[in-house]
Amino acid sequence: MKFFYNGIKDSSGKLYKAWYSVGRLTNYPEGTITIYAKNYDRFSAEIAQHFEIENDTDSQTDYFDDDKIRVQPSHRLYALVLEAAQKQEDRNAKRYGKAA
Repeated sequence: MKFFYNGIKDSSGKLYKAWYSVGRLTNYPEGTITIYAKNYDRFSAEIAQHFEIENDTDSQTDYFDDDKIRVQPSHRLYALVLEAAQKQEDRNAKRYGKAA
């Protein structure tokens, strides 16, 4: 499994597109990173083996949610996720210019 600025690639070679959010969250330790799946895609079973995936979809009420993963600093893959999140931020800063 590899982490890229635009998603996670499992051993099948498929890129599960995602974006990263680094910021303060209530009830989570400082530094927790959230990974959001894009386009209502679901993360693979292989990815689910390494993380707890949250999804609050309720099809009976027509509420659809993206998969999300909360990666706390104590997680063994945290450094790889943090590196991918930083690459996303760097890429966005180059693409959109730094906020003033």
